[in-house]
Amino acid sequence: MGSCKEEDRNQENCLWIDGPIIVGAGPSGLAVSACLKENGVSSVILERSDCIASLWQQRTYDRLKLHLPKQFCQLPLINFPQDFPKYPTKHQFISYLESYAEHFSIKPKFKQIVENAEFDHFIGVWRVKTQGCEYISKWLIVATGENAEAVVPEIQGIEKFEGAVIHTSGYKSGSEFKNQRVLVVGCGNSGMEVSLDLCKHNATPHMVVRNTVHVLPREMLGISTFEIAMALLKWIPLRLVDKFLLMVANFTLGNTERLGLRRPKTGPIELKNATGKTPVLDVGALSLIEAGKIKVMEGVREITRKGAKFMDGQEREFDSIILATGYKSNVPTWLKGCDFFTEEGMPRTPFPNGWKGKNGLYTVGFTRRGLLGTASDALNIARDITHQWRLIKGSKKY
Repeated sequence: MGSCKEEDRNQENCLWIDGPIIVGAGPSGLAVSACLKENGVSSVILERSDCIASLWQQRTYDRLKLHLPKQFCQLPLINFPQDFPKYPTKHQFISYLESYAEHFSIKPKFKQIVENAEFDHFIGVWRVKTQGCEYISKWLIVATGENAEAVVPEIQGIEKFEGAVIHTSGYKSGSEFKNQRVLVVGCGNSGMEVSLDLCKHNATPHMVVRNTVHVLPREMLGISTFEIAMALLKWIPLRLVDKFLLMVANFTLGNTERLGLRRPKTGPIELKNATGKTPVLDVGALSLIEAGKIKVMEGVREITRKGAKFMDGQEREFDSIILATGYKSNVPTWLKGCDFFTEEGMPRTPFPNGWKGKNGLYTVGFTRRGLLGTASDALNIARDITHQWRLIKGSKKY
């Protein structure tokens, strides 16, 4: 890191970065920084919050566990501790990330909200502006991920509702909703787990299922469903793997349509690869739906002062509404003059080639394949930038 070059000295707070600028200090940013450091390449991480992995630390519920076995969720170079369970808790995962950052001496610059990042074609560098400072580098790594901002849908009448309305990013525990009637909008993994948690605290969740959804057992014959799928995909075409997963799911869980959970026509893995829509891995919610403790409701037509009207004509009263409506990328709000990302903030080039753009632009954590995809991206980026770094350093010797 050093001061700006001559043409930029009119900027009061302007920093020239020898290595890459990484935007985001979540697992993706940490992983690529560690891989670069292992190759002798320094970097600077800009993080808008006051801690690493802010999504995990500040916007997740208490009972959260990793949905996949730990071997599929570890970052490059350092594995999870052996004494961690198969599915680490939220707090165990955070402790792993903190140890990871400490091991590689990764020290992000916190409370640095990137307002604008753009490639300067005149001098061939990236200009990344935060409040009060501009960072300049040959390389920019976008590591803000697929889940940077909460998705809050427009629902007719929701402003009239007299009870509490929160997104799952603000939900911690069902203890805050004890004995309440709660409308949970969304039936993905978050919607299912929040509904399950609410039941544990004597609340009565009504879960809105507007679209089709794949529900799979988290394990099949004592083995992770994801682990089975990954093994089969090495030998069998994707669609046959999907058929096998659905056959076993129907055998173990039964026909979910009887519970109001219609399956998509496209198989679970094919659908996730195409759209990013993750199948629900059941951790107990399905049995509570079957027992009538979690009520499945059709789409919401309108929110009223006291509750909601539904598409099937029903009307119910509720004390609170929880929006389990997911997250989205925020890249289009700050990365300018670049067509590498779609309007939804995802790379236009699909996995496994979406990690590299033009003019020293890289992305990590946008694979729709979780932390396994992050690890792959981080290693590819570090390898590519290290090659360029060594060429530049070598040329400066002469």
